[in-house]
Amino acid sequence: MTSVELTAFRTGDTPLPDVVILTHKLSRDYDMGGEVVHALRGVNIQIKRNEFVAIMGPSGSGKSTLMNLIGCLDTPTAGEYWLNSQKVSDLSDDELARIRNKEIGFVFQTFNLLPRASALHNVELPLIYAGLPARERREKAAQALHHVGLGDRMEHRPNELSGGQRQRVAIARALVNDPSILLADEPTGNLDSATGAEIMKLFEQLHDAGQTIVLVTHESDIAAHALRQIHLRDGLIARDEKMERVTT
Repeated sequence: MTSVELTAFRTGDTPLPDVVILTHKLSRDYDMGGEVVHALRGVNIQIKRNEFVAIMGPSGSGKSTLMNLIGCLDTPTAGEYWLNSQKVSDLSDDELARIRNKEIGFVFQTFNLLPRASALHNVELPLIYAGLPARERREKAAQALHHVGLGDRMEHRPNELSGGQRQRVAIARALVNDPSILLADEPTGNLDSATGAEIMKLFEQLHDAGQTIVLVTHESDIAAHALRQIHLRDGLIARDEKMERVTT
């Protein structure tokens, strides 16, 4: 294990072209009934294109807050966040929504699939919001499902799929817009260990094909699939280390 060295960055700079995620003195405070909780306390992170990074930490460490900021689901109290060379930390809600749909593919623990829609239609959804014509949407959605090994399950509804297949549909949906980053929040939390291992193998294959992946987890065996681990504690980075991938 080796610590990750970050390129010096100052307010007013622009990230280097190969840096897809950059946070600079990123902070997030919450007012909890008159008491201010400092969830993040000035976090500096740089993630390059095609990195596979796991963000870890105990409950209350700030990892969920950091995930929400990286995913443009929340805005910081102070500091800067750059995504794919665009400063997004001071964008409006409408602008953040466009960034989320274009630049970020989300994979959640609970799959978040429409129960009455087919796998194909579930994967099409981000393309509908993006305004693509119907034929192009279907072609891209079908390609994404083939990519995750579900070419023969396109017309199946979620209740006709296993848990692992549902998560593969969710991953295909996350990939269909060719996002800059794939952001996965506890993606194996609702799966048994064998199915979880299959899903992590798929993430490894996506990374090997060039996808930038940020994985949020509290499980060390899941984080071991990543090649870098960022450990948070009390809103600060406790460790940021390069790792050797564990082979199974």
